[in-house]
Amino acid sequence: MARKITGSLFVSLDGVIQAPGGPTEDPTNDFDEGGWLFKLADDGVNQTLGELFGGEYDLLLGRRTYDIFAAYWPYVEGPEAALGKTFSDAHKYVLTGSNAPLPWENSHRLTGMEEVAKLKESEGPDLIVQGSGSIYPGLLGAGLLDRLILITYPVILGRGKRWFGAEIQARQLAMSDHYVTDKGTIVASYVPGGDLPPYPADALKPSTSGREADRQARIANGTW
Repeated sequence: MARKITGSLFVSLDGVIQAPGGPTEDPTNDFDEGGWLFKLADDGVNQTLGELFGGEYDLLLGRRTYDIFAAYWPYVEGPEAALGKTFSDAHKYVLTGSNAPLPWENSHRLTGMEEVAKLKESEGPDLIVQGSGSIYPGLLGAGLLDRLILITYPVILGRGKRWFGAEIQARQLAMSDHYVTDKGTIVASYVPGGDLPPYPADALKPSTSGREADRQARIANGTW
């Protein structure tokens, strides 16, 4: 049986995913709101996180998220030490075009979606993508993502890296589960929903007015 791939992202209302976990996590491009997840602490999401990371799994990560995790989780102490050990023991598959070393134990390099597809068909536990926004366009485009969990906080960050940073083919997602915490965080799970249907024959027809013809002409010549 093929492994399932589940993605999980903390995201703002305006689509920012950069550095939710701490002020030094990813300050690139002068992003100064690092740690926004904890600025908006919401225990209401713990149920989902507990279910997601409570079983057996391997991790599928982008290179930068891997670097962040490798510098933190093997060394964490206190209440998070148990999760740090779980992450260290899990196999970590890193999708990267770099030949830089992967020093964290149980780490494996993947160079493209073809290798991700082979991994998905192999024996082993299901795979969790945490963070790693740069790999989602490829996963979605290749039809490899089985479930997407978006944890959307009621905040607008204004700038920062978005999780859809590259163009992908238009497609539908179907919501499979959702709830809203007492603090207004939306936790929604989605599964693939197929391609978008064609424009309905009985929907609004384009205007044939002279003004619309003029507007279309301006669109075509780049003056609109």
